[in-house]
Amino acid sequence: MILSDQAIRESIDAGDIVIEPYRDEALGTNSYDVRLGKALAVYKDEILDAKKHNKITPLEIPEEGYVLLPGKTYLGVTYEYTETHKHVPFLEGKSSVGRLGIDIHATAGKGDVGFCNHWTLEISVNQPVRVYEGMPIGQLIYFEVQGDVKTLYSAKGSAKYNVRSTKPMESMMWKNKF
Repeated sequence: MILSDQAIRESIDAGDIVIEPYRDEALGTNSYDVRLGKALAVYKDEILDAKKHNKITPLEIPEEGYVLLPGKTYLGVTYEYTETHKHVPFLEGKSSVGRLGIDIHATAGKGDVGFCNHWTLEISVNQPVRVYEGMPIGQLIYFEVQGDVKTLYSAKGSAKYNVRSTKPMESMMWKNKF
């Protein structure tokens, strides 16, 4: 079941959902709008290797915006820091963003119960698009979990994205054993 605006607000008041900074005008009927943070990153190497630590080059979005180009993976970050302690958060792109040809995640749209951080975005575009810090970029939708959660993401020893950061985080696939 998806949480309504009233259920999201009640969960925030109860401390089950944390959104910093919270803006009441960003609360939709059954979602919460998040904005693009200032930090972007691109991978240094043209060929990425799933078994190696692929380094990134940090970028910042200037006041006049930053032009994203097709054929490149950009890592972005939400301006908002979020926590969820009882619900499964899903991050989806806003339709206005999609209509500009911007995809904000390739595969990582679902968070885990216990995820506490800014969201790293996997941004790609179909044609050059100028983006700006603070522009609406996505919406968080919260689902109820049925049953008790044994281990929150924030308590998992194997969790790779627990360090709070306002910067996008590169893939940590290389930490997996395969």
